[in-house]
Amino acid sequence: MIRLFYLTIFIGCMTIPAGVLAENVPLEVGGFKLGTDITDYPDVEYTNYLKEVVVTDWHGFRRGTVYYGICELPGTIIRIKMKYEDDSQEFYEKLLKEFKKRYGKPDEWKGDAFGINYVWKWSFTDESGNQVVMHLQHNHMDHNLNIGNMVKLSYPELEERERLCFIAQCELNKPEELKDALAKQAQSNWDYLIPR
Repeated sequence: MIRLFYLTIFIGCMTIPAGVLAENVPLEVGGFKLGTDITDYPDVEYTNYLKEVVVTDWHGFRRGTVYYGICELPGTIIRIKMKYEDDSQEFYEKLLKEFKKRYGKPDEWKGDAFGINYVWKWSFTDESGNQVVMHLQHNHMDHNLNIGNMVKLSYPELEERERLCFIAQCELNKPEELKDALAKQAQSNWDYLIPR
């Protein structure tokens, strides 16, 4: 009886699909491997054209992130994301009603068709002629995004100017040998494109 048990286990192990075996687990894509140290990739460019500060337990918000420029507009706040303390859909509906009272109907629906992400977008122009974008968002299921209620305010054109300034600054500071290395890393093959 015991031999039959071990024989069954042995045969069962022999029929495990190859996808389950450890040597076939994909750990690498694009030349980056899970579990390795980021400093193993010296050619990575850090494009932090915005710095951020975090606030917590702030006037009815659980958490917030404030992004500011470091290149063309150093210290200028360009983007704000604030997560409300109350993450219920009922609170979102109250917020939406208050937002509509204060700012009118939203300009665009940015949520999904499945009722998981509710996102309304308003667009404005401030007194200096800058485009201002505001999003009111509720998410109750998608764990790739913040769960709960969030408001986002940004100057998209200023953010783009800051990004372009940062790229130009990086190009000025880039040595020739690095430019050659970057041209080489732009080349690809199937080993880079398919996880392995």
